[in-house]
Formats: sequence, structure tokens, C-alpha cells
Amino acid sequence: MSAMNLTIACSSYDRTYALESGLIRPDGIELNFLTTNPGETFWRQLRFAEFDVSEMSLSGCILLASRGDSRFVAIPAFTSRAFRHDCIFVSVTSGITKPQDLVGKRIGVPQYSMTAALWIRGMLSDDYGVTASSVVWVQGGLDAPGYPERVTLNLPPSIRMEHRGDRSLSDLLLAGEIDAIIGAEWPLPFRTGHAGIRQLFPDYEWLALDYYRRTRFFPIMHCIAIRRDIYEAHPWVARNLYDAFLRAKERVSSQLHFPGAPITMLPFQVSAYLKAVKDLGEGYWRYGVEASRHELEAMCRYSFEQGLSATVVDVDTLFARETLEVLPQGATDNPLAARPHRSP
Repeated sequence: MSAMNLTIACSSYDRTYALESGLIRPDGIELNFLTTNPGETFWRQLRFAEFDVSEMSLSGCILLASRGDSRFVAIPAFTSRAFRHDCIFVSVTSGITKPQDLVGKRIGVPQYSMTAALWIRGMLSDDYGVTASSVVWVQGGLDAPGYPERVTLNLPPSIRMEHRGDRSLSDLLLAGEIDAIIGAEWPLPFRTGHAGIRQLFPDYEWLALDYYRRTRFFPIMHCIAIRRDIYEAHPWVARNLYDAFLRAKERVSSQLHFPGAPITMLPFQVSAYLKAVKDLGEGYWRYGVEASRHELEAMCRYSFEQGLSATVVDVDTLFARETLEVLPQGATDNPLAARPHRSP
């Protein structure tokens, strides 16, 4: 039987390169891999469902599930994870010196529903008592004006939100019209050395590692989502795609500690990788629901607490059932050579 052709939109990462290049092929599937940036991918998929499979904001998946919107089903291949303590910026004239000073302030955010903001707000609430309802949110483009929400939000009255399409959040921060910015990127004025903006946590790396030791959270940003109509017609696709993403991730993990010909342009790549293993443990970039259930449950709780979801979503309802129960790594002599799942 010929392979099924599926188009996938996903960023180009080290952990997806083997799929993008064709070095690894999902059994029974021929992937047409479109390299797109996350913001564009999420907009096009959430608005128009353009792709058979795509990288997807996990916060977006939770929000859709809470509304009964079942257009997509996720697989627990977490293509993006990132600590976000470095992504809180304040005006030097705001008087903000500690997280608690954010209470009552005006905070800019490119997308209130974005996963980076979900995690930052969750961390600020859990660790410092700064809840989503204790500030005023100003939504707009980070470095250029005009950046609407990808999904229409139905926030409760306790969440105060303003929309600014006329000026960028960076301009508003420098003008003193907002006090802080959170998100997934560093504002351009900060990156170019403007003295009017600083990070709330200049010691963000130490704080992130302490956060991990206390919570075991290595924040998940993105997953992979399949269009529901494709999944329901061919449920085997979910597990075969998941297995392929897992093999691609494990392939690059095995290469990061090889010093002979480093696979990245990062100086001291091997020592950086070994430090990550020492700080976060072997297999720190986890795929699979059970290995990351504590993080996923926190995300579902944050979505509810922050007014995005009307209820606390059950983690298991987010993912294809074929990916909920898989053999743990190491259960066979070679888990990457397990018997493939073939199409009917």
C-alpha cells in the first residue's frame, strides 16, 4: 500500500531536522514538511486549518478543548520547551524592582493566550502571589503595532484587558504608558542596548534552575496537532507520527555530546549539553504524556485561573488515545527499533 501524503507546518529545530530532511520517515506516511515560524503557523492553522498536521501552541490546544472545539487532536511531541524568567521586561522609570511590584501595574503582552505568557503568569502567581487579575493587561504587537489575538477570547470581568493596535508595546514601555512586557521574545530596544528597559530577573538562569528543582517544570510551549478529520479516518497516523518525532529527537540527543564534529555552531557545545544533563537530568527534553503530566496539569490549571478556560481541562482529552499509553524508553533492547505501526 502506498504511503499517505500529509503536509506538516513546523519550525526547523534540531529535534525535527531528521523529519524535515527525510532521514527519518514516519511508517506509512510521506511528509511534506513546510518550514514556518510558530506565529504564522498558529495563525494559519487556528484561523483556516490549512495544514494536515502542524506545530501548535499548547495553550491554544487547551483553550480550544475547553470550548469543545475538536478540530485538532494533539500528540505529545513537545517541539518547544523554554524557561521564561528572562522574558519579563520593565521600564527603568517604573519603580519595579521585584515581582510583587507588578501588582496594579499595566503589563504588555503580544497574545494573552500565548503559551509563554501562560507560564510566566503561572510562575508569577505561584511563586510571588501576582495573579492575572491583579494587573491590567495591554495586548499589542511587541516591536510593531497591529497584532490581534489568534483566537477570540472570552475573558471574565476579573481579567482587565486593553488592546492597542496603534503603537508597539516597546514604544509604549519607553513612553511610560505601560510598566512591563511579558512574552516569548526580547523587545528590540533591549536587544539593541536601550538603557530605558531592563529585565526584571537579571539572574534569570539561576532562578530558572531553582524553579526546576522546586517544581520539576521545564515549561512546554508547543506540541504537534493533527486535523481531527484525518485522525478519525486514520487513527494509526497519530502513533506513527509520534514515534517518528521521538526518533528524531533521540537522534539529535545522541549527537549533542559528540565532540569530534559538533553539530551546532555553539562553542563548547558538549560542555553545555553535559551541564544541562547535570542540572535537569537525563532525558530532560521529555516527550509523552506521563513523563510530563505534572507540567501539563499545571498548564490546564493556569488556563483556568487566568480566565482562558471556563473549566480545568482533563490532560488526557488533549491527546490521541494511541499516544497515551506507550512503552517506556528502555523497555526493549532498542526502543527506537520497536515494531512499527502500519496503516491498515
